Amino acid sequence: MNAYTIEFHVACPVNGVRVKYTLRIETPARLMLPVEQLVAEIEAIEGDPAFHEDLADRLASKFPGKQTMKAHHHGVDIETTREGEPSE
Repeated sequence: MNAYTIEFHVACPVNGVRVKYTLRIETPARLMLPVEQLVAEIEAIEGDPAFHEDLADRLASKFPGKQTMKAHHHGVDIETTREGEPSE
């Protein structure tokens, strides 16, 4: 198994509060994830306010593997898990 973890911030679309996210993507050992592509996608995401669940869906459509994303917003811990199925 390979594991890739990245932290980033996105504004809440309701009140503009800056929310810190942690994303972990796990792939089978034979499947490498190009980190440059991951960083580029995260940089594109950081500029637009979005809901946690929508971000999780967007990332699952771009990258393979088990994806766990966590955030803490207004005293609530949010965690989503998705199985990445990139659209070709």
